[in-house]
Parts: sequence; structure tokens; C-alpha cells
Amino acid sequence: MTQSNNIPLGITLMIATTLVFAVQDGISRHLAAEYNVLMIVMIRYWFFAAFVIAIARRRAGGVRAAARTTQPVVQILRGLLLALEICVMVASFTLLGLVESHAVFTCYPLLVAALSGPVLGEHVGWRRWAAIGVGFIGVLIILQPGAAVFDVRALIPLLAAGMFAVYGLLTRYAGRRDTTATSFFWTGVVGAIATTMTGVWFWEPMTGVDWVWMICLCFTGVTGHWLLIRCYEVAEASAVQPFAYLQLVFAAVIGISVFGETVSTNVAIGAVIIVAAGLFTFWRERQQGRTG
Repeated sequence: MTQSNNIPLGITLMIATTLVFAVQDGISRHLAAEYNVLMIVMIRYWFFAAFVIAIARRRAGGVRAAARTTQPVVQILRGLLLALEICVMVASFTLLGLVESHAVFTCYPLLVAALSGPVLGEHVGWRRWAAIGVGFIGVLIILQPGAAVFDVRALIPLLAAGMFAVYGLLTRYAGRRDTTATSFFWTGVVGAIATTMTGVWFWEPMTGVDWVWMICLCFTGVTGHWLLIRCYEVAEASAVQPFAYLQLVFAAVIGISVFGETVSTNVAIGAVIIVAAGLFTFWRERQQGRTG
């Protein structure tokens, strides 16, 4: 069977995905301000693991086939890295807010492009290196390292972006021998085990209203991942990936309208530069894919 390439549907699904994930981040920000981050991420992963197991059971071969891999160490490392990245990013939401956290985090595709050469042996031309350099100028504009009082907390979403970039590279590496279903299965299960081993020690009683928000958080997580899977099933990743930057826009709207955050000039300028550089790297990858 040949994979379909319905780009309009794929773009629609990607926009829906970014909106759902932005709402998820807003709920995470609210809950993490009231309860321990590890507990919030743990409960979120319980639902995520149930989701991936349910998907695996519906596919040919069931859970056994989904779990089959020749590189368990890579898969475990991927799962641990993503779980840790989520914890760091949710903590960043409470310390910096949605707007600034997402503005810095949007540099992760540039980190993937920069590390794909030394880690995966992929060719990175001078044009993409130039775009990576420009993108990190945008990061520096946001961080303002030369300011009289440098806020170290601004490095937290940069750390999360670095971890997510490495996770993405490990996912590419694992994909050379494992199917997407296998990687997805290990991501959910390993993350659930890891967060449970840590989060259970930080359990706090939640109010009835916050349990409703917790259910909404789990629902948005499952819905977002399902939409993302469908998106990549119906359209080429290179065609829809640029629209993932809309999550920054949606998160900014939620941060400003719900949490009363503000967008400083340096954050706005830096975010525009990062997004522009990221879009250029996606364009270069697509061009090389056509000529390669």
C-alpha cells in the first residue's frame, strides 16, 4: 500500500494538533502551579500508556509485536529522555510562563538540524548551518545574556529544547530498524514506568475541580497524539511540519488571555527570527529530498 499525501487534510490536522497541545500546556501550567510537577506528569503518562497499549492491541500482532525491538537500550533512553523533558518544560511554564517558554523551545528543530550531522552522519550544508546560526541569534535576543541581571530560569526551556532535540534524533535512529508503532509503544510505557517510580513519592490530594482539569489534561494529551499520528499518516512530514510553529501562537494567546502574561519586545523579535530560521531549514530539507 502506498501512503496517501493529502496535504490540505494534513495541514488541518497539524493545526488542530498544535491547538490541542497548546491547551494541554495551559492546563499543565495551571495544575503545576498548585501541585508537584512529577505527580502531574505521572498521571498524564498513565493515560498516555493506556492509549499506546490500546493502539498496539488493535494492530496486527498486538502488544507483543509492538514491543518487539532489537534495540531496547535506545528505546528506553528515548522514553526516559522525553519524560524528563516534559517535566522540565512543565516546570518552565510555572517559572517563566507559556509565552517565553515556548519562544525559546521553538529552537529545537534547529538543534535537531545541528546535531543530525555528528550524531546520525547526515549531511548539513552551509545554508542550513547559516540558518541554525541565525536561529540562535534569535535565542540570544530572547535570553539577553548581556543584560545587567541575567535570569537563569530562561535557560530551563533551552534545556528542554536540547533534550527534545536529542529525543528526536534517537527517534530517527531507532526508526532505522523499528516501526513507528514500536517507538510509540516504548515511549508511552517507559515514560509511565519512570514517572510512576518518581511521582508516586510526591502524591498530593487534589480538589474535585482540579481532578476535572486533570482529566482534561489527559484527554488533550491522548487527543493531541492521535491527531499527530493521523497527520503523519495522511501527509508528508516535510509538508506539514512548518505548521507546528503555530503552537507558539496558540500558547501565546492562552498565556496572555488566561494567565495575564505579556510579550516583551526582545521575546517577540527573537521568536520571529527562530521561526523564520526553522522554516528555512524545513524548506532546505524538502528541496534536498526532491533532488536527492
